[in-house]
Amino acid sequence: MSGQTDDASERSAGYSGRERALIAAASLSMLLVQLDWFALNLMLPVIARDFGTTSTNLQWLVSGYMLSLGALMVIAGRLADQHGRRRLILVGLTVFAALSVFCGAAQNAAWLVAGRGVQGVGAAMIFPLAVAIAAAGFAGRRQARAVCTVLAFSAVGTALGPFVGGAFAEHVSWRAAFFLNVPLCAVAGALMLRYVPESRDDSARRGLDVPGALTVALGLVCVMLGVDQGHGWGWFSPATLTVIAGGLVLLCAFLLVERRAASPLMDLSLLRNVPFAVVTAAGSLSNVVYCLVAVFSALYLQQARGLSPLEAGLVFLALSCGAGGASYWSGRLAQRWRAEVLMALGMLVSGAALVGLTFAKALWLYSLVFVVVGVGVGLGWALTNVATQSYVPPRQSAIASGVVLTSLVLAGAVGVTLAATVLETASGSAATAASDAGAIDAVLRGAAALGLLGAAAPAILAATGRRTGRPAPVEPVAGERTAP
Repeated sequence: MSGQTDDASERSAGYSGRERALIAAASLSMLLVQLDWFALNLMLPVIARDFGTTSTNLQWLVSGYMLSLGALMVIAGRLADQHGRRRLILVGLTVFAALSVFCGAAQNAAWLVAGRGVQGVGAAMIFPLAVAIAAAGFAGRRQARAVCTVLAFSAVGTALGPFVGGAFAEHVSWRAAFFLNVPLCAVAGALMLRYVPESRDDSARRGLDVPGALTVALGLVCVMLGVDQGHGWGWFSPATLTVIAGGLVLLCAFLLVERRAASPLMDLSLLRNVPFAVVTAAGSLSNVVYCLVAVFSALYLQQARGLSPLEAGLVFLALSCGAGGASYWSGRLAQRWRAEVLMALGMLVSGAALVGLTFAKALWLYSLVFVVVGVGVGLGWALTNVATQSYVPPRQSAIASGVVLTSLVLAGAVGVTLAATVLETASGSAATAASDAGAIDAVLRGAAALGLLGAAAPAILAATGRRTGRPAPVEPVAGERTAP
């Protein structure tokens, strides 16, 4: 009876004003990174016109940023566990704001590409640590609610990005979209300084595992570079195969280096944590679906349906409402039902709704189904982070978040690149692929199949009786310190 009373009390407990400010700081940090990323996608044609080049020549605005972000998140998570999560995210916000000004002032494409690549370094320090800060600030069921609130704002940023990018591209300037990041970073940084306590893993040895950092960063860069350039170089060309194979060799070397390192970059016990690995894999598939919907629906609405960037952005608000609402409420739902069951349900919903989306012709019906798709992918995205955080001790929260988000980012990047190749093949022409509604529908149906397939992993985990939640009662962990 006592345990049931404690659970009920925890579910009903609200947040204090200081706790809400902590959640707001982490939420705003996630939102601004996602908003910036997805806003850029709709601004590429305008930027290309201003610089007198083509959109394809600006591919490295996307690829360079993704390479920095994907390669450095694990390193950022480790440094944060060693030196302080709040300290490192403040550095990330500062770098992100400074490079936003640098990008907004760019006078040519090379300047902008270089700035965007370095801006990804700041994003790598913000993205995983926002989740880790929310997780470290709470325990038990309140932790799930806090993390899901942060991820709800991430989902809102994802879906609002095309709207903001379209509005700025049509009515203001693409440069203003970069400058918008500066006040957002300033507000997030002020909230961090005022309301977020510092936390770190005092049991971790100081110093960066340089061999591990180099092998994992170069390995991820090679893999992502090979996948990103595979279509242009040829998927079976010597260049593509050499770069991807070299990246895989470096990643294997990273695992060997970590086994022998005195202060390893990543605790390899995470990879032996079966529930953590299963949920991460399922969540990565869910994020592939999310990325494919965001990218290819934008193409469909603008190129095949003829909507302006702003009109397409307005339709994307439907996805925002679904994904943001599901991410927020998933924290409360996870208090009553197992996160793995909810993840499986979300992936089933997104897969089924995505099939329906490809048959919806009336714009009002398309928008309605878009909401349902958003609900499904929102549940999958948020609960991946909730469930994986519940499977690791608090001292590993930042590095675990880095591993999960790296997996999600890499899976999304690879999925979009491969899907673009499939789209061009299905269309029969690279020049007309973006406006080929039938080919885009085929790609989205493939994404739906991935969502349905991915639902099996969390469902099986739930059926085996493995529960989310820390196995032991919440109590202080040796080496973990939280200081004001």
